[in-house]
Amino acid sequence: MTTADSPAPPPDLPESPSLTYPDAPGGVIDRWNGRRGPVLYGRGEALPPLDLDLAPLLRDRVPEGEPPPTGRLSHYKRKLWQLRRELEGQTELAVLNADLIVHLRRATFPDHAPALFRRVWTEQGAALMQDLPTRWLISSVITFGDFGETEAQRRLGLSLNVLFSLIKLYEFERLTSGLGPDELFRRKRKKGSRLPLGMLDFGLDSGGLDFNLLAPIWKAAQEEPVVGPLACLLLDRLNADPANLFRRLQRMRDGRRAHLAKLEARAEAEEAASRQRERPDGPST
Repeated sequence: MTTADSPAPPPDLPESPSLTYPDAPGGVIDRWNGRRGPVLYGRGEALPPLDLDLAPLLRDRVPEGEPPPTGRLSHYKRKLWQLRRELEGQTELAVLNADLIVHLRRATFPDHAPALFRRVWTEQGAALMQDLPTRWLISSVITFGDFGETEAQRRLGLSLNVLFSLIKLYEFERLTSGLGPDELFRRKRKKGSRLPLGMLDFGLDSGGLDFNLLAPIWKAAQEEPVVGPLACLLLDRLNADPANLFRRLQRMRDGRRAHLAKLEARAEAEEAASRQRERPDGPST
């Protein structure tokens, strides 16, 4: 049954199940594990050793138009070639960093991979931050969620993993509305709609959920010497981005405050005019 507030679904839309993931948690975990098979090497192939000299990798860059490797490619060689194509013009250290991230997202990996990843960022993190595309900076910081050396590094990595993953999911879904990423929704909510799980509504005028979310992460980032600078860089870029959830909320907040200020100024002007009308004319002469 449908009403004016609940239009009929498109004919090709299947009926929603009673659960988003009917086979959870087992099926969700199985699907996650299904994407975490090990990187398979060909004969003589392996990750570079832990004591690898990083300086030459920072000097050398991936050539543009590099010819593909010949012959039958192993899983490892094929993935490495894809990374090199994506990172043309970047340093060889950027390729190593991406290669390590690919390994560390698998269920199994060479024993020294976490330590080599941490060494890359401890010794050459400042240089990588100047050059790496933002997508790889995000991938790098969230890798610390599982493989940071300290609790502070792991907590920061996990926090940013949740933050950027939810931003990606939300912004992907929102783009299906047909609105551009910098366009605001009209302030008109569907009748009877509520936030899920009984959560209280967000107060645009006085609510601080966005501050409550971002401030602890930013504070932790300022205090952590290895992962912190990378986290601060990404939060600064998010802050400067003109078209995301946080910017739209702030624009809605600013617009609401400007509207309320106009109403208040109009009320004050009307009250002043009313007082002026009520003043006696003064003694006659």
